Amino acid sequence: MTIPFDPADALGAEWRTGRWLGRIDRGEGPCPILVIDGIAHDMSRVAPTVADLVAIGTFDARAGEAIGALDAIGLSVDGPVRLLSPIDLQCVKAAGVTFAVSAMERVIEERARGDAGAAAAVRERLEGRIGGSMRAVVPGSAEAAALKQALIDEGLWSQYLEVAIGPDAEIFTKAPVLATVGWGAAVGIRSDSTWNNPEPEVVLLVDAAGHAIGATLGNDVNLRDFEGRSALLLGKAKDNNASCSLGAFVRLFDAGFGMDDVRQAEITLRIDGADGHALDGASSMNQISRDPEDLVRQALSEHQYPDGFVLFLGTLFAPTQDRDVPGQGFTHKVGDTVAIATPRLGRLVNTVATSKAAPPWRFGLTALIRNLAGRGLLSA
Repeated sequence: MTIPFDPADALGAEWRTGRWLGRIDRGEGPCPILVIDGIAHDMSRVAPTVADLVAIGTFDARAGEAIGALDAIGLSVDGPVRLLSPIDLQCVKAAGVTFAVSAMERVIEERARGDAGAAAAVRERLEGRIGGSMRAVVPGSAEAAALKQALIDEGLWSQYLEVAIGPDAEIFTKAPVLATVGWGAAVGIRSDSTWNNPEPEVVLLVDAAGHAIGATLGNDVNLRDFEGRSALLLGKAKDNNASCSLGAFVRLFDAGFGMDDVRQAEITLRIDGADGHALDGASSMNQISRDPEDLVRQALSEHQYPDGFVLFLGTLFAPTQDRDVPGQGFTHKVGDTVAIATPRLGRLVNTVATSKAAPPWRFGLTALIRNLAGRGLLSA
């Protein structure tokens, strides 16, 4: 199903006032573009890749080629002017279990077996042990260590809570370079997965020096059955063909939009199935346990990213609404439409396919280098 591209929907009401960075293909190959005051500028003669453009750091659209108003250049997923994922050479990283209270509540609810009174009693005992609300606990703090011991004593400790409230965040590689898909594309789930869901997240674009310079929306597609069987199956649960979507564009930080807006973002999720099933969800960034800038620091603590990276910040969303069988919760079906939205970043829309049926990933680093060289965009 082809989804019509409308900047007012994909980027939100501020699409003409925000500064946006992304990629399109005008028929010859991928081009980094800047959208300033609603006008798209092809920057490929200034910088052949988004990573190069970020490294330059000035984002002066006047140096590029103005190609028209964003709502008039005929952007689509599969037409003459194709919209691509907004990143290219950046590594794709993700942070997990960043909403500690949500993780602890799920563990408590499982222990209480759905009994609200029993859950309240467990919660009260834990908070009595640490002398305050679990919501106020800072990961890695002395209070977090006390909460860990209380959870162990209650028989509630798990490796997921270790990264939720311990000193070290979970940071993993979500997808290979150039493997992400963009707005309107199919997102893939493994054909052998029977329990899976989208993960609506804010994603930071970080330069080589470790500075977050912008944000976009992302879908960190997750296979709950694979990861639930063993944490060692995280790679299979997270990294599959078309399993990571971004876009439509990265909104660059400026005087009108910055990290504090990311910290306060309210993210909504809507899933519409071809079978008529509908599901709504939400995730509030103001409930995140680790500050986004701390997550960036942890991603950089023992590593360098010469082409920069993007970082998924995690989600509160964990669907429990049954789809087919009572008690078995939600899982995707082929043909689902997934829409992730927040007012200042717009709306990311994708349709669901299996990873085998989604368009195969064929344009890798070798193909990119050959393409740029053939267009005369590489210099010594």
